[in-house]
Amino acid sequence: MKTIITSDDGKPEKYTPRHQFIAGARDTFPLIVGAMPFGIIFGTLASAAGVSFAGTMGMSMFVFAGSAQFISISLVAAGTAWPMIVVTTFVVNLRHMLYGATMVPYYKNLSRPWQMLLAFGLTDESFAVAIDRYRQRDGAPNKHYYNLGSMVFMYTNWNLCTFVGLTAGSSFPEITQWGLDFAMPATFIGMVIPYLVSRPMWASVITAGIISVAAAGLPHKLGLMAAAIAGVGTGLALEIISKGENMDYKKMDTAVNGIKADMEQKNMGTAVHGIKADMEQKNIDTAVNGIKADTKPKNICTAVHEKGDVAR
Repeated sequence: MKTIITSDDGKPEKYTPRHQFIAGARDTFPLIVGAMPFGIIFGTLASAAGVSFAGTMGMSMFVFAGSAQFISISLVAAGTAWPMIVVTTFVVNLRHMLYGATMVPYYKNLSRPWQMLLAFGLTDESFAVAIDRYRQRDGAPNKHYYNLGSMVFMYTNWNLCTFVGLTAGSSFPEITQWGLDFAMPATFIGMVIPYLVSRPMWASVITAGIISVAAAGLPHKLGLMAAAIAGVGTGLALEIISKGENMDYKKMDTAVNGIKADMEQKNMGTAVHGIKADMEQKNIDTAVNGIKADTKPKNICTAVHEKGDVAR
């Protein structure tokens, strides 16, 4: 007989906080591989842009958003005014609002400190890993520890790689020419493709891609901002249209079903009336036949009496 090791609360051992934490870190490892060169390059570019060691590490520790950090560094190096930097990074990170909205059903029963901690660590990679675990209907508790394991692994890796880029990046002055920066787009592609399951999603991605290429030459990374807005707008518009079409189809189905039910009711009524009419006709026929049958003996009796009278 197979023995299942259980925790103190009777759940299988694999559902304990420790095992969930380890599983979250383990499942995030493939995405870590893609993020490592990205973090090293960030540290190198930040140092070359004149950002201090403390400032660079502070961004990785407290901002913890790779795309926003890269954009900020490039805008700082270009001498862009800080309001434009804030607006650009805000638009680029609008996707995190969607991440947060998606996580609400899974975070709402957690304590406030847990919610704040997991929201802070909700990166693209951790979201992709955690949401898949949350949606598994296995009744497992402690899934927030799985989320935490993914977040801690990503956070530790990002800060370590930033540190490596700051300290050892100067030893490789041409590291930005090695093509390592392609690792992160490749990682994003791998994360996004499985979620492209509807027309609005595909339209959003295609629109954003076309706009980003067409507007790549705009100053202050405005092309990226335009692509983000266009992609989100397209996806949202098609989502609204799709919901409207679905409502129309539902209304049409309801109307058709109503007509069918009405026709069935009418057919049933017609059948009932037919049965009643048939029964009434049978009753009339029976009554007539009864009268006829009753009349014949009377006629016979009358005839006999008449004959008797004649004989007398």
